[in-house]
Amino acid sequence: MPNRDLQELPKFEDNWSYLYFEKGTIDQYQKSVAFHYFTADGIEKNVPIPIETLVLLMLGPGTSITHEAIKRISDSRCLLAWTGEMGVRFYSAGYTGTYSSRNLLQQIEMYADEKKRDRVVRAMYQKRFTDEIKENASIEQIRGMEGARVRKIYSECSEKYGVVWSGRNYNQTDWNYGDPINRALSSANSCLYGVVHAAILACGFSTAIGFVHTGKQLSFVYDIADLYKAELTIPLAFETVKQTTFQIEREVRFRMRDKFREMKIMKKIIPDMKELIYGSDYAGEIYPFPEGRDVAVSH
Repeated sequence: MPNRDLQELPKFEDNWSYLYFEKGTIDQYQKSVAFHYFTADGIEKNVPIPIETLVLLMLGPGTSITHEAIKRISDSRCLLAWTGEMGVRFYSAGYTGTYSSRNLLQQIEMYADEKKRDRVVRAMYQKRFTDEIKENASIEQIRGMEGARVRKIYSECSEKYGVVWSGRNYNQTDWNYGDPINRALSSANSCLYGVVHAAILACGFSTAIGFVHTGKQLSFVYDIADLYKAELTIPLAFETVKQTTFQIEREVRFRMRDKFREMKIMKKIIPDMKELIYGSDYAGEIYPFPEGRDVAVSH
C-alpha cells in the first residue's frame, strides 16, 4: 500500500484488523517495524506498521522482510501470511504458536457434539439460502439440498450471461482439461480459498475441522468459502467468460482482487465465522482474538 497512509486503511472499529503490503521491504523501525518503498520519483518512504494492534499482516508479491522484523512481529503476536496479489493466493503463514486456543476449543466442541454440529451445518445453509430445513433432516439431506440449490444457481447464471454450462468438470492434474467456465470457476474459488485460509488462521481456528466438508486439511476453508460462492465466485466467473476469451484465469484473478476490496471481504468473513461457531447471540459483540486481543466487529 505504498500510496496510502495507514490512517486511510480499513480497520475494525478502534482496532486494526489486517494490512496488506507489496513491492517493498519490511524492516525494524524504531521499536516496531516499517514498510520501505520508493516513489515514482525515486524518493524513499517509510510507513510505520502498528503491529501491536494488528491481527494479520499479509505480504504480497515483491515484498521482502528482514529477520529482525520477523522477530518483532512474532513478539507482537501478529499472524504473518505470504499471499498472492491482494491476498488472492495463500502460500504460507507463520506465528509463534502462543495464541489463545479459545476459538479452536470452541470449534472442536461444536464439531464433537452431534447436536451442536447439526446447528452449525444448518446455520451455514441458512446463511446462503432461504429454504426451510425440516427439523429431522440429516446432514446428508442438507448436503443434498445444498447441491440442488447450487446447481440451480449455475443454471441461472448460464442463462443470464449466455454461457453454456455442462456441469462442474475439471481435472486437478490437467488444468487445460476443463472448458473456459470451469477454469474460471476454479481460478475464482482458488482466490477465495486463499483469503478465507488467512482469516481462519488469524482467528485461531483450525482449517481442518469442517462441518459440511470433512476429512481434509482444508475442510473448514471449503465450508466458509461456500458461504460466498453464490454471490461472488459463480457470477463473477460466468460474467468474465462472457466478456473475455483471452487469459481468462488472469482476468478472473484481477476481478476477484477488485471484488475483495469492494466487499471488504475480511471484515465480512471473520464475524460470519464467529457467529457460526459461537451462535447468533454473539453477533455484533466483542469477539475474542488471539492472546486476549479483542476486536469489536460490527455487522
